[in-house]
Amino acid sequence: MKKLCATLLLAGLCSLPSAHAEEVGKISTTFRLLSPNDKVVVDAFDDPAVSGVACYVSRAQTGGYSGAVGLAKDPSRFSVACRQIGTISFAKPLPKQEEVFKESASFVFKHVRVVRIVDAKRNTLVYLTYSDKLIDGSPDNAVTAVPVSGQSIPQK
Repeated sequence: MKKLCATLLLAGLCSLPSAHAEEVGKISTTFRLLSPNDKVVVDAFDDPAVSGVACYVSRAQTGGYSGAVGLAKDPSRFSVACRQIGTISFAKPLPKQEEVFKESASFVFKHVRVVRIVDAKRNTLVYLTYSDKLIDGSPDNAVTAVPVSGQSIPQK
């Protein structure tokens, strides 16, 4: 069973728990007469370990026939913006860095990821988005930060 999960993990089918995103909007960027348009999609998710912080990730979504059936390879272009939306509180001490969001960007082998990094010196939560592939990832990335006022960030 461990071998199976390790194999699926490498294939991107078995993953660690992360936040669930909800689509908040999408905009068409190209017109295709007989198949779905290419789009930019905006998803929102709440940080699962930090109450009061929400993140928005925009990503390109390939249309066409391959996009319609879920076989298209989406471009590695992302943006992230995380903001304080309420009183910040921590369910538990945070590790120095932790994946908080993962979503498929192709049929099996490519994902959009968001990692939370604790900058203890500046008392700030830094969120980095990037993509990975089974063999070769992309250097395209985006970063945002949320300062925490009035309390220290508890760390493991």
